[in-house]
Amino acid sequence: MASEPLQRLVARYDPQVFDATQRVTRIRLATAGGGAADAVIVDGVAGLEEADGEPDAVLTADAETWRRIGADLRGGMDAFNRSRLSVRTNLHVGVGFLAATSGATTPGRLEFKRAAGLSYLQAGVGEPVVMIHGLGATKVSLLPTVAALSPRLRAVSLDLPGHGDSDKPVGAAYDARFFADSVIEFLDALNIDRAHIVGNSLGGRVALELGLRHADRARRLGLLAPSLAWRRDRPWAPLLRLLRPEVGLLQLAPRPVVEGIVRRVIPGAQDGWAAAGVDEFLRVYLTPRGRAAFYAAARQIYLDAPEGDDGFWPRLKTLEPDALFVWGRRDQLVPLAFARHVSEAVPGARHVELDCGHVPQLERPRETHLAVLKFLT
Repeated sequence: MASEPLQRLVARYDPQVFDATQRVTRIRLATAGGGAADAVIVDGVAGLEEADGEPDAVLTADAETWRRIGADLRGGMDAFNRSRLSVRTNLHVGVGFLAATSGATTPGRLEFKRAAGLSYLQAGVGEPVVMIHGLGATKVSLLPTVAALSPRLRAVSLDLPGHGDSDKPVGAAYDARFFADSVIEFLDALNIDRAHIVGNSLGGRVALELGLRHADRARRLGLLAPSLAWRRDRPWAPLLRLLRPEVGLLQLAPRPVVEGIVRRVIPGAQDGWAAAGVDEFLRVYLTPRGRAAFYAAARQIYLDAPEGDDGFWPRLKTLEPDALFVWGRRDQLVPLAFARHVSEAVPGARHVELDCGHVPQLERPRETHLAVLKFLT
């Protein structure tokens, strides 16, 4: 691979956009069909070296795409968005590097930051919209949504506590209330008084909790296949109440077994966004704190009380912010049948049904983002 385009790319590195938290960060720049070099960031300074050792992230493109990236200030992110360049192993590092070498200097450029113990990315200017990912996912799962909304809004996507590159406190509740309070602290740190909130899956449940407990901080809620309290019997609830999630601090299954299970469960996990999502899940789950946080959050989703004085469904009737629910007709985790129960609890909510599964922003991005943007603006 010719090094001149890569030298130009690395020379544009801006640590104000993405400051790698490790003292030494290695990003492999590989050419499809052979050849690679490493961009190495040491104490905020980037240089190009021969490929060596285990990289933190791997970026792969064909030779012509690398040439264009070297010549075009915004070529890296454009190639990534058009699937001409793939990012594997660590999307936080890989996409952060692309953003930091874009050469962009105008307000609203894509940036990777940290506040209130949470890692986040943001782009755009204007009214803020804060985005929250699902269980086991990270802020990068909402990067297409950030790209779609940032021309009109200040789009912020965060890693929840216990996920991605955010803090992972052992023993935290990791329930909807804990997450919602963490988002409020995050808004305070960014001096955001009120924001639209968009969430997928667990992130949708957190958005609802924020709307219920902190209605004065939420403008409108965009809920993409949100997790909701089960209405049917939960036979495992008594056992799960006794089982402590800190057992996740131990790696009970060998890593190859865990990876094999995850890749078999997720359709299309060998390429595209699904493969990158598997990478993101595994890099967090295969750490003791990340694993404990995952178990704790999954346990709380199952134990979320549907009825009673503090039950989810009676409380949902008190929701004040305007809400848009986006449902997937093929969603096996939050079936479309839930839409009827939501309509009964929140008659004024809006609904959109799409031919997709549980992650509308990745499976049906155009329809999802058009609906959300129209609703928020």
